[in-house]
Amino acid sequence: MADFSNKVVYQVYPKSFKDSNGDGIGDLRGIIEKLDYLQELGIDYLWLTPVFLSPQNDNGYDVADYCSIDPVFGSMQEMEELIAQGEKRGIGIMLDMVFNHTSTAHEWFRKALAGEEEYQDYYIFKEGNPDQPPTNWESKFGGPAWEYVPSLHKWYLHLFDVTQADLNWENPKVRQELKKVILFWKEKGVRGFRFDVVNLISKPEVYEDDLEGDGRRFYSDGPHVHEYLKELTRDTGIDEMVTVGEMSSTSLKDCIRYSDPEEKELSMCFSFHHLKVDYKDGDKWSLMKPDRMALKKLFEDWQMGMQEGNGWNALFWCNHDQPRIVSRMGDEKQYWKESAKMLAASIHLMRGTPYIYQGEELGMTNAHYCHISQYRDVESLNYYRILLEQGKTEKEALTILAARSRDNGRTPMQWSDRINAGFTEGMPWIEAAENYRKINAEAQMQEEDSIRSFYKKLITLRKEKNVISIGTIAFFEKENPDILAFKRIYKDEEMIVLNNLTSEETTVLADPSWQGYQKILGNYECSRIENNRITLKPFETILLEKQEDEP
Repeated sequence: MADFSNKVVYQVYPKSFKDSNGDGIGDLRGIIEKLDYLQELGIDYLWLTPVFLSPQNDNGYDVADYCSIDPVFGSMQEMEELIAQGEKRGIGIMLDMVFNHTSTAHEWFRKALAGEEEYQDYYIFKEGNPDQPPTNWESKFGGPAWEYVPSLHKWYLHLFDVTQADLNWENPKVRQELKKVILFWKEKGVRGFRFDVVNLISKPEVYEDDLEGDGRRFYSDGPHVHEYLKELTRDTGIDEMVTVGEMSSTSLKDCIRYSDPEEKELSMCFSFHHLKVDYKDGDKWSLMKPDRMALKKLFEDWQMGMQEGNGWNALFWCNHDQPRIVSRMGDEKQYWKESAKMLAASIHLMRGTPYIYQGEELGMTNAHYCHISQYRDVESLNYYRILLEQGKTEKEALTILAARSRDNGRTPMQWSDRINAGFTEGMPWIEAAENYRKINAEAQMQEEDSIRSFYKKLITLRKEKNVISIGTIAFFEKENPDILAFKRIYKDEEMIVLNNLTSEETTVLADPSWQGYQKILGNYECSRIENNRITLKPFETILLEKQEDEP
């Protein structure tokens, strides 16, 4: 497997990145126009969420044809141009492969509905009574995970939206078809792949009711998932490409195995446990303040576990499915700039490959919508109805959506202070956050102390210093809920990283072994380092480097 330790990936949600033709929807031409911006930032790979032909019921994650570009985004010619223009700038294109399910508009599923048994075996159909689903499993978007087809007298499984039918990976023909998709895009010059919820592809041999939960314990990290990933990698030759798996409700043990180079499955893994520390009783739609001790413990467990097991983390705070991290775990008002920088440093300086989600480098915030008509996300609309049915008031339901909706990460990229944040000259498919006049790329490109400039420094440091890209990690201040602190070591290189997770000043006692360390990066101009005490200002981050001894 190739080494991607000093690389940085930037994620684009094409629908919201840049609209080139005024139809209000971002497109491939818009991404091409902004490649210079991305090159100047210093990123190595550009991950696009799906741009394939799709009914767009789940914003492209319901794929109707894996080898065609949806006209809303452009053409195959423009995709080829994007790949070529990216290569010229040293940026490899990564595509998002949704291989757990297809759209019900896919040709395979249409043939299945028409009664062709060969294609029914491409999916998971079960015979049964129309009043009794095969199991009590719940869809991750709300409601049952099964849909009845009267004409077939069968149910089909959809772990996500009803229009997203799960594929049957036990069928060798399905696996062959998906390999052909990978080879098609490899031939086009794509340099990497992100695999959507890939740890769900192997379903149990026996389908039964879940009397303890929603069914996920039966299909997460299933019995043949490692076997299938090895086969996919081996038969498509993608072991030298960057590959990342999105892992839903996964385990550390499995992620070590997925990303261990000797296993030849994936380069790295996304896990989401650290983004559930503000879920009350594990429920995404029940709000609570982030549990900082839980966050620290999760980071330590996963960093140390992956290090000891030879696995590799994909480091991230934000993506198209998550609220904006500065609104969630920072302070978007009084300490907006400081907390955005601290949150960036806290993961970019860990062991793993960092991912930047569009606008994260600007400190973009949640949308703060105040009416349900402003939302577009199918999950959010479903849960708004569910929350009302549970007895929540409209105001309570909207407060929850404002904090949790995936639309928070899907608002238009804030390019400038012009109308619609410079995203489009037309009517945007979703409203921009109102603060775009203050928070935008144009303003930050001109500001030496901007959040974007800080991200550039972090990217540069990763490329310059082995201690960041391949050094070991060890945590300290473990019992202090306010401080996320760790040490990076590589041969004679050593670094100390201190992050104040709070809006209050706090103090760290310096270890005597830090004598001779000097600050090389921080989000405050002056840091208070006196004798053996380091006083961290609100949301302060400090990177201390061991200086070479004088000869």
